[in-house]
Amino acid sequence: MNRTRHGGPLIVGAGLAGLSAALEAAKAGARVLVVTPEPLLNACSSAWAQGGMAAALTAQDSAERHARDTEAAGAGLVEPVAARALTDAGRETVEWLAALGAPFDRDADGGFVVSLEAAHSVPRVARVGGDGAGRAILSAVVAAVRAEKRIEVWDDARLKALLQDADGRVVGAVVVRGDRLVEITATAVVLATGGAGGLFAATTTPAALKGEGMALAARAGAEILDPEFVQFHPTAIDVGLDPAPLATEALRGEGARLIDGEGRFLLGAENDADLKPRDVVARAVHAARVERRGAFLDARTAIGEAFPHEFPAVFAACMRSGLDPRVSPIPVMAACHYHMGGIAADADGRTTVPGLYAVGECAATGVHGANRLASNSLLEAAAFGRRAGVAAAMETGGGRPAPAEIAPDLPEAAMAELRTAMTAHAGVVRDAQGLSGLITLIGQLETQHGAAAVLLAARLIAQAALGRRESRGGHYRSDYPRTAARADHTRVRITRPAALEAAE
Repeated sequence: MNRTRHGGPLIVGAGLAGLSAALEAAKAGARVLVVTPEPLLNACSSAWAQGGMAAALTAQDSAERHARDTEAAGAGLVEPVAARALTDAGRETVEWLAALGAPFDRDADGGFVVSLEAAHSVPRVARVGGDGAGRAILSAVVAAVRAEKRIEVWDDARLKALLQDADGRVVGAVVVRGDRLVEITATAVVLATGGAGGLFAATTTPAALKGEGMALAARAGAEILDPEFVQFHPTAIDVGLDPAPLATEALRGEGARLIDGEGRFLLGAENDADLKPRDVVARAVHAARVERRGAFLDARTAIGEAFPHEFPAVFAACMRSGLDPRVSPIPVMAACHYHMGGIAADADGRTTVPGLYAVGECAATGVHGANRLASNSLLEAAAFGRRAGVAAAMETGGGRPAPAEIAPDLPEAAMAELRTAMTAHAGVVRDAQGLSGLITLIGQLETQHGAAAVLLAARLIAQAALGRRESRGGHYRSDYPRTAARADHTRVRITRPAALEAAE
């Protein structure tokens, strides 16, 4: 194994959260090493985000109102202090990104153009080119990272383990570059490894994102918060692609409607019927498909001939599949889109393990609760990513690393079996029988192939889903359809190998 000593923070992941952390750590004077398995802009959800960035940017809006909407969507599990920290940073974060060159849409007076998305009480989503926000924003951040001499990027390195000293402090990581393992010691490690969509057969996220950062953090003793809460986007375009292209929520904000194969509204005829929280809309789409009525997004009237320039990414995805959304409704399905749960962290990214930070989708900071409000994810990635960069730059490191256990990878056929089972049994609708069978399968795959990180990530989600005997937000149990009177978090820690126990 090769070894390298890095005299600053190590950031694992190069989406918006990781690169925002890198820029702020470098600004604070630290030497920063960013490791990612793909070239910048590839294989990260940030670059795929269509809707935009939620922030209070207009006279009719406020950070307080944005926080209230965030708490309402989160179904009782949003932490109010974290939510307010997020929404207070809204305008500052958008303006920081605009200063880096993110080309947000502007009105004639130079103000930010904002659109309405589901469960927002007012229009507040800053957009770029209609539906190209994520890639445009991230491109500006990538350019700033490439220009920063204090930041080094390895774009061929995949995380395999975390390094800890005798006191349990995280002091680095093991990555694989090509066929070589490299041990990197660092003053702190910032995990920005993204979500877990690649654990599901139906997903809108890069398939490479399989919850491995969460799993490796759990193995290092970090507390995992609410892992059962997975958001399923109701309008993934169902044209047989993996991952599925996304039909952004903004289409419904502009008046596109969800219908079945006979043209009947899925959620009612009211103008705002399709702008309910995503879990509600996803279940309606799922039910229509299970009942073989079909589910379609009809944008012919609301968008029509404006499609190519108002929503170019969605239009291109449809046309590549032989579907013209100007003349035909778009077939849609609910697909894994975002993981609300993850590594428990505060607004500065600090986890329960010294030396370890988590930001972006792999973290659970309390701002999303049981159901993320649309377009809050890019805001959290940048706002809390920046804060984590400042905090990590102040770390001075720990002792010598103990030998790390390197987990095996799951073979392709076994991964496909796991993904199919996760969508079937830990998807939009769950029950005890399906979840128990899924957990049994995970155990069988562990016996056959070893303790792969993806299997631990799947187990964390499945066991927490089985343990939550209610329906709340993105977690729906058909055998426990009611919401409990009291909203309790799930807190999980690993106290011995392969055992998951509730944290005290």
